[in-house]
Amino acid sequence: MIRTVDELRSKRELVHQIDWSMTPEKAVDMYLEWGAGWTRGNDFVRSGEDESIYFVIYEWEKPAQVTLLRRSSKEVQELAKIPVDEKLVKKAIDEGGKKAGVGVYPPNAELKRWLAEAIDGPAAEYLN
Repeated sequence: MIRTVDELRSKRELVHQIDWSMTPEKAVDMYLEWGAGWTRGNDFVRSGEDESIYFVIYEWEKPAQVTLLRRSSKEVQELAKIPVDEKLVKKAIDEGGKKAGVGVYPPNAELKRWLAEAIDGPAAEYLN
């Protein structure tokens, strides 16, 4: 398991596979509810080999951190846990609309920018 920004930065192939637009809800729709997400248009899983790599926030984790997941229709794997400033995490959760009983949130634009810059320099190419 990757535990630091520096360690993740050194995994260049992994860094370039991160899907910055993936959210926990979209991942469930794509990988766990095949055929149920008619609203997704052309954004769907085409085979059992498809996968996404993306960040989530688990609200219950202390100290504050983000988790990098690899999700397929077969499994979900935690690849990294990266410490993040608690204020950034709280802002992302609040901005996402805190939902009772959920506890899993996507990073907001500010947190994505911080992560992208921390692991790969200027983040403009990721967030367009």
